[in-house]
Amino acid sequence: MAKNQKYPENKHIALTADKAYKSGQAVAIGAYRGVALIDAEQGDRVTVWLDGSWEIDVTGALTEGQVVYLGSSGLTATANDTPWGVSNQAKATGTGPAEVAPFGMLAPSAGGSGE
Repeated sequence: MAKNQKYPENKHIALTADKAYKSGQAVAIGAYRGVALIDAEQGDRVTVWLDGSWEIDVTGALTEGQVVYLGSSGLTATANDTPWGVSNQAKATGTGPAEVAPFGMLAPSAGGSGE
């Protein structure tokens, strides 16, 4: 049996924070998309959950199954930002909580980073 396995399912992981994160904040590091479980400063290790669904503020109207994006000011329905997850519920326009599931790990794009 191999003894070099680190995470049996790679769903709750520790990554090096590319910026400061607050617990409950959307995270996009490389091809990973998840939610910070703990506060972390840039360069610290941050625990990121890549699975589940989260009630998190999103700007813009959503329909069930709609892709949610991560922009400079947080999650948004605007398609010109970084793909982050999918909405599990409809939400009227404005900024407010919605149930969203992060993509977890994105398939690599032509550039290889998943972004």
